[in-house]
This record gives sequence, structure tokens and C-alpha cells, in this order.
Amino acid sequence: MQRSAGQSANRGLQLVIAIVCMVMIANLQYGWTLFVHPMMAKHGWPVADIQVAFSLFVALETWLTPIEGWIVDRIGAKNGPRLVIAFGGVVIAIAWIVNSFANSLGMLYLGAALSGVGAGAIYATCVGNAVKWFPDRRGLAVGLIAAGFGAGAALTVVPIREVIAAYGYEAAFFWFGLVQGAVVFVLAWLMRAPWPGEAPASVASKVIQTTESFTPQQMLATPVFWVMYVMFLLIAASGLMATAQIALIARDFNVANVVALGAATTLTVALLLDNVFNGLARPLFGWVSDHIGRENTMALAFLLGGISYWLLGSLGHTPWAFIVFAGLIFLTWGEIFSLFPSTCTDSFGPQYATTNLSFLYTAKGVAAFLVPLANLIKAATGGWHMVFIVTAIMNFVVVAMALFVLKPLRSRRLALGPHHATAAGVR
Repeated sequence: MQRSAGQSANRGLQLVIAIVCMVMIANLQYGWTLFVHPMMAKHGWPVADIQVAFSLFVALETWLTPIEGWIVDRIGAKNGPRLVIAFGGVVIAIAWIVNSFANSLGMLYLGAALSGVGAGAIYATCVGNAVKWFPDRRGLAVGLIAAGFGAGAALTVVPIREVIAAYGYEAAFFWFGLVQGAVVFVLAWLMRAPWPGEAPASVASKVIQTTESFTPQQMLATPVFWVMYVMFLLIAASGLMATAQIALIARDFNVANVVALGAATTLTVALLLDNVFNGLARPLFGWVSDHIGRENTMALAFLLGGISYWLLGSLGHTPWAFIVFAGLIFLTWGEIFSLFPSTCTDSFGPQYATTNLSFLYTAKGVAAFLVPLANLIKAATGGWHMVFIVTAIMNFVVVAMALFVLKPLRSRRLALGPHHATAAGVR
């Protein structure tokens, strides 16, 4: 009994540490927008050129995670998580310090590249560690960690803005980079993965889970992985196509500067609600998936998501309609960062989980480059309506894939085990 309590306490500590680390890297992505205008004003750099740095960050944050995840799994349970997260903490500190001194776009791009490498190392390791510690509540655990990343920037938005206003954006980059990197570095040495048999064996009865572990090569040979990859890509792309341009959409709908609550404009209220919903979605739907199954939860969430896209495009031209329907979009797409990692580890086991999850996570990087399609559709049709029709259809396609492709495919795949992965991949 004491051993069980110790295990429970230790994995609870591991979860808290991971959430704090994710909060520390959240504004690398979600706080970036606060620095763009000050940099443009000081250096005269075009916004498009500054935003290349953001694209570099997203690409390296996602596409290098298979390497970073492989290093974690290769080093082992004791030192893998702590060394890679400590490395990430050092790199993100250096990255924002580089940004603080950047007097050329090339130097800014270097800082962005370093940010991506460090953030990806931390993100992949924290999520990979969670799915290993919590096989019984995998959806909820990953959802809480993903919420730290999705909503964590809310804690630093106001302080960063005040530092920029009082001391300049360079000071904000320098001090927040230094502090955030230091916190991650210190916490890293408390991290570890569970020893064999240490994590609880019980799982939710509604969740399909393998009892064996697939190597990355075996996983990549299965159709299950590629079905999940396409589903992740479609939902991530649809979400980014809408959410990355929510301010522009609000302006085009003529509601951005309309006062909606007290002295706050529609756009301000919408952005606040969107951040809250984006964070809430991840543990909420993760928890639901632990009880009704991953695919059933995907179908529910993405069905509501598709309806939300249609509602915003058709009825979102008044302030509160825009606020509510935009919030529903954020509520029904952010959960991909809890549902898909959980489903991946359920399908391919915990031993190589950090590496395997990282391969799936690269779909976010691919999706980021599909965002301009929304602008092309808008330019071709003269408005946002068709963009929302397309994104709604993408969600409905994934609903069908979850129920009628992924669910039966996973059931058959897991009955075979990893040693039949190559054979199953050609069936």
C-alpha cells in the first residue's frame, strides 16, 4: 500500500512539473504577437519578414521532435526526460536573449530557430512522460499538460506587455527568456519516466489499448498511424485556418471594434474567451475520452467543431454571435493535442511513446503551411463564408474517419500485435 501511494504521489509530481514547464514555453508561441509591432516600429522590418521567424519556430518545434523524442527514449527512464528538458530550458533562454539583441532579420531567425528546437524538446518530453505515467487516465493527463501550453501564455501576456511598454521589447525578450529557461532547467532534474511495472496497469474499460510496445519503424508500417496522421492534419489545418486569422475575420465582419462588454471590444472579449476555451478543451475532452473511448470522443468533438465553423461563417456577423461561435471553435479543435497523443500511445504502447508521439506531432508543422489556403479561398470567393464551409467539411470528414475507419482498424490492428505490423501495413 505504501508503494502504491508513493507511485501515485510521484506521478502526480511529474504531472505538475510537466504542466509548469509547458506554461514556461507557452508564450514562445502565443506571446509572439506582442513583439511583432514593436520590432517593426524600431527596425522598419516588414511584418511578413518578421513573421518568417514565427514560421521557423513552428517548423522546428514540430519537425525535430522525432529526433528529440528518440533521444529521450534512447537515454532511458532516469536521465532521458531530465537531460532533454534541461537542454530545452537552456536553449529557450539563449533563444530569447538572442532575440533581445537581434539587429538583423538573420539574427532574429536564429533566435526563432533556437526557440523551436528548445520548445519542441520540452513539449515532446513532457507529453511523452505523461502517457507513460498515466495509462489509466492518459487522456486527462495529456490534456492537462497540453492545457498548460494552450492557456499558459495568459499568465504572462499582461506582464510582457507592461515590460515592453516601460522598458522596450528587448528587455521583455531578455528577462522572460532568462527566467523561463531557468525555471525549466531547475525543474528538469526532478523529471523521470516510470520504471517497468511502476505505472498502474489498470485502464479505462472503454479505451482500446495495446499490451505491447511498437518501435517507431513498426508504427510507421501500420495504416493506423497514417490514418491518425491524416486526421490530425485535417483538424489542425482547419483550426489554424480559422483561429490564426480571427482578428482579420472580426474586422471583415465589422465587429472587431464594437463594444461588447463594459469597455471591452468584441475582439478583446473573443480573444480572452478563445484562450480560456482553448485551454479548457484539452483536459475536458481528454477526460471524456478516458470514459467513452478515444474515437467516440473525436466524433463528438469534431462534429461540434464542424457545426461551430458553419455557425461562425453564417451567423457570426453580430458581436455576441461572433464571440460565442469563435469560442466554440477553439473549444472543439484544441483537444487534438490531448486526444491524438493518447490514442497514439494506446495504439503503439509506452516504451517508445515519446518518439512515436513526436512523429505524429509533425502533422502540426505540415498544417501550418496549409493556413494560406484560407486566404486563397477568401480571395477567390470574395469572403470568408466558403472558408468556413471548407473547414466544416474537413471536420465532418474526420468524424467519419474516427468512427468508420480508425476505430475498426485499431481494433483489428491491436489484435495482431507489433510483430505483424509490416504484414498489416500491406493488407
